[in-house]
Amino acid sequence: MVGAGVLGLPFAMSQLGWIPGTIGIFLSWLITFYSLWQLVELHEVVPGRRFDRYPELGQYAFGEKLGYWIIMPQQTLVQVASTIVYNVTGGKSLKKFVDLVIPCLSNIKQTYFILMFICVQFVLSQTPNFNALKGVSLLAALMSFCYSMVAFVASTVRGSQHHPTSYGVRSHTTAGIIFNALNGIGTIAFAYAGHSVVLEIQATIPSTPQNPSKKPMWKGVVLAYIIVIICYISVAVSGFWAFGDLVEDDVLISLEKPRWLIAAANLMVFFHVIGSYQVFAMPVFDMIESYLVLRRNFTPGRPLRLIARSAFVALSGFIGICVPFFGGLLGFFGGLVFASTSYFIPCIMWLVIHKPKRWSFHWFASWISIIIGVLIAMLSPIGGLRQIIISAKTYKVFS
Repeated sequence: MVGAGVLGLPFAMSQLGWIPGTIGIFLSWLITFYSLWQLVELHEVVPGRRFDRYPELGQYAFGEKLGYWIIMPQQTLVQVASTIVYNVTGGKSLKKFVDLVIPCLSNIKQTYFILMFICVQFVLSQTPNFNALKGVSLLAALMSFCYSMVAFVASTVRGSQHHPTSYGVRSHTTAGIIFNALNGIGTIAFAYAGHSVVLEIQATIPSTPQNPSKKPMWKGVVLAYIIVIICYISVAVSGFWAFGDLVEDDVLISLEKPRWLIAAANLMVFFHVIGSYQVFAMPVFDMIESYLVLRRNFTPGRPLRLIARSAFVALSGFIGICVPFFGGLLGFFGGLVFASTSYFIPCIMWLVIHKPKRWSFHWFASWISIIIGVLIAMLSPIGGLRQIIISAKTYKVFS
């Protein structure tokens, strides 16, 4: 649940300001916590049946064809977008680690570090299924918490020693302030990305009428979301406090001292996104292989897995190399696809399936979440796209 998007939260704060930024993080946490509870509850809403895939639940709510084509493209876009961003994050973090530990190699271009990350994914992508990723997921979870705390402590120390010249928003024009705010909201939305794989994860938990899977799943969700808010608020506030409106789109890139600790934190990010990449890529692998076997009559087995998964890893890596703009990608994808799967689609399905009474708590909470989520989905990609265009002006492809 604690994704690499946490590193972009200080940047989002610099685009929104102290109060709007803090409110945005808390409000998003609250809405997505609620919508995640809805998904966990809906997993076995029909007695004796489990909706192990997000599209399957969509089909039950909206109908076989309509439900599939509403959910599948958006879930796939979330997972593909996550892998693209993680390619960039892994490469940037590995480069920062090498720059701090071996300064004489600092002239190596970021593209090569992204390629190193992609090579690791070529190997890990041959992991058969989610259950085989338990060790990788545990390592990723530990790393995400550790580098978040390092970012918090290092930013707090720097903030106490060097006060930034400005805590205002980054832009000084009306248009710039508006577009930056939209990108900042999208960046916050990107940080809450776990909904697209939560049903697939819950599917791995045994379930009986006496002990349904939602009980242990909900305990895990509560623990995860407690850690999420601790990490997100601490990193966002301390990072903005330390650097003000000059903070980088990845706060660990801004930090320099103590060198050994920042280097270790960037290495932790590298290991974290290695695992997170696989968590988001695994449903895509499953979808690609199912299509090739069921629709194109390919023979299931290791050769198919090797070719299909390697092709996807190569394609997502190529896009990451061509568009390595962490801050812009967070805002663009956060609004374009993450807002739907995390903010309002679970609420819509809850309204369709359970039909709560008008003005009841769940009716009111669902509609508030839907309205906020739709606004994010409509507006944030504009700010993210502008950020990408601005960054692209000074970037040479494959540099």
